Amino acid sequence: MDQVFLNGRILASGEAWISPLDRGFLFADAVYEVIPVYHSKLFLWNEHYLRLERSLQAIRLTNPYRATDWREYLEQLVEANGGGELSVYLEISRGAEETRDHHIPQGIAPTVFAMTLPPLAPDPVLEHSGVRVVMLEDIRWHRCDIKSTALIANVLLREVAREKGAAEALLIRDGFVSEGTSSNVITLKGSTLKTHPDGPEILPGVTRDLLLRLGADLGYTIRRERIRPDELLGAEEAWLTSSRRILAPITRVDDRPIGTGRPGPGYERLRQAWQRHLDAFEA
Repeated sequence: MDQVFLNGRILASGEAWISPLDRGFLFADAVYEVIPVYHSKLFLWNEHYLRLERSLQAIRLTNPYRATDWREYLEQLVEANGGGELSVYLEISRGAEETRDHHIPQGIAPTVFAMTLPPLAPDPVLEHSGVRVVMLEDIRWHRCDIKSTALIANVLLREVAREKGAAEALLIRDGFVSEGTSSNVITLKGSTLKTHPDGPEILPGVTRDLLLRLGADLGYTIRRERIRPDELLGAEEAWLTSSRRILAPITRVDDRPIGTGRPGPGYERLRQAWQRHLDAFEA
């Protein structure tokens, strides 16, 4: 990452600075998005933009740019960093004020920042062995549908998972599996794909929703219903979904296998459907 976007300008990362009085720094008073880029093109841009709009509205922050301006700025950023396969991280904070006050200030300009991230390296172990996860109590706040930068609870829960030798933590709230610390969850049993319904308990996943549409095209029944831990453990297959990892098979929860304990045929069918969709997008 050599070039970044800050408040309408593309400049070298070393020349970009943000005030220490910025409310994003002082209060995590900010929202963000991560948008995949394939062949230098923003992937699922409309869906990511609509989610950004919802998050901004939820924290009562006016969108500083029109959709067309956003797209132009981000495409310029992608080009400035060489294009190809990467991701764009963008963040909008409420901006800097002269003091630190819990009241939402009026009349200050938001801070708009974006940078590119390199693609995640392919993980051959993923397709052959899947990932192990652990179940932990969901200690986060009650508006997880807002893509807020206030992620310390997610960070701590992910660290507990790492200490237990797991790739992710599946979070349990009110007796049901909500989501992962940075992923959504889909289960497969018979011909049914099941995922937690949208609401304040989870972040509605753009990648998850595309995979569910692809699953429907393959003939699966889609059910947006809460998932009990015993249902997850009794599933034939289960997967994590996210914008950067796309689709990761869950093969063990704590020390118990899911299905055969290996990535299954449902994963392969959905992975191939994703690849066909991506090939059509890149063409």
